[in-house]
Amino acid sequence: MSTTAIASTELTDLLSTLARHRGFLRFTVRELTDEQARLTPTTSQLSLGGLIKHVRDMEESWMRFAVGGAELMESVQGDWVNGFRMLEGETLEGLLKDYEEAAAKTERLLRDLDLDTAHPLPVAPWFEPGASWSVRRVVLHLIAETAQHAGHADIIRETIDGQKTMG
Repeated sequence: MSTTAIASTELTDLLSTLARHRGFLRFTVRELTDEQARLTPTTSQLSLGGLIKHVRDMEESWMRFAVGGAELMESVQGDWVNGFRMLEGETLEGLLKDYEEAAAKTERLLRDLDLDTAHPLPVAPWFEPGASWSVRRVVLHLIAETAQHAGHADIIRETIDGQKTMG
């Protein structure tokens, strides 16, 4: 098998796994009203709409990193106060549409990027000084973050009305 075919198979596997976890997250918010999606029924301040918004923002941020490194990633400042909240005027339908658009853009970008391309991480206390991440590592991080937040969403949904994503 050629190197190109191996890379293509690897990317297909990574994107398939990411799509699966995105699907879990989207499934968790099925048939909810905007009011339910705004609820914060646990001791945290997390809401289902806020999680959708955060995962979209996180994915867009990391894809800027994959394309252009820390400088491009940091060119758009995140809203740390409202990034996990579903604000008045935001709808679950709108947040899901934005998330779908971000997901489609991620997939288009990744088809043109080399998984081995690496960039130095931004300077932050949670990153090892001087470390770099490859595009591959970014995709693995997207999968982990999406899966983690899909789990958070499942707990919140079960708290709201007893519905579960799995089980």
